[in-house]
Amino acid sequence: MYSSERLKGIDVFVAVAEAGSFTAAAQRLHLTSSAVGKAVARLEERLGLRLFARTTRRLAMTEAGEAFYQTCTQVLGALEEAEQVLRSEGTTPVGRLRIDLPASYGALKVMPALFEFLARFEGITPQISFTDRYVDLAEEGVDVAVRIGGSDRWPSTLGYRYLGHEQRIFCCSPAFLARHGPIADRVDALDALPAVMYRRADGTPSPWFIAPDSGPVQHVLPADRLEIGHAGSVVEAVVRGLGVAQLSTWLIEAPLARGELVQIVPSFSIQGLPLYLLWLRSRQLLPKVDALVTHLAASLRV
Repeated sequence: MYSSERLKGIDVFVAVAEAGSFTAAAQRLHLTSSAVGKAVARLEERLGLRLFARTTRRLAMTEAGEAFYQTCTQVLGALEEAEQVLRSEGTTPVGRLRIDLPASYGALKVMPALFEFLARFEGITPQISFTDRYVDLAEEGVDVAVRIGGSDRWPSTLGYRYLGHEQRIFCCSPAFLARHGPIADRVDALDALPAVMYRRADGTPSPWFIAPDSGPVQHVLPADRLEIGHAGSVVEAVVRGLGVAQLSTWLIEAPLARGELVQIVPSFSIQGLPLYLLWLRSRQLLPKVDALVTHLAASLRV
């Protein structure tokens, strides 16, 4: 049970912190300077801390005041968002939606689903970014994100939906297979072939993940390898016969269907990373967020 006493004086304290003086805060709040000063004094007495360092020339927050200010603004921001949710409940999804997607997966798989969503809800104004790095949704103002990797231990501030796992297979071009002949389901056979690898943002190659005979997963880095830091270009290099690659099936659906790529060593097919849909819990009742989460969860489930 929360005591209403905890809320008293918070709005006054925030106004003083932002205005820089009791007088300016009083004008903003339509109170007297004396009333503002007494409200802050009562708050300090209740907390047992000095929130402001007062001199004859200036008013400055103490370290405790700075920390308390950050907490108070978060609380007031959450209350404002809650009011927005209540005001908009039951209305048609409209307004700005900030969405962040993994670069390649977002372009190939998420954007077609988003285009369908935007055709249905013309009042939505999307702002879409593509990043493969970790994104703090609250800090960067992201409403909904799709992520490859991670776990179900997301921060309590986030809602999440597990969409399934990638499937990763080895493939090459028909011309490459014709040159090199049948490829045995052995690690050493794969390791002896030229490879095309994805080069991560930190400059390291992403290894092959192999679990022969359902044993422990091995991380393999072939010596003869081409490293490319763009997933689409990795696929293009393999299509052109420059080597074999281990790729997620969502990335190569089209070239596989066209016969530009063929699967090899099928026993080395392996489950890849998990796929997640994330959103800010504080905004999940907004009609625009709820509608997008529902649509993407149905469209992207593996």
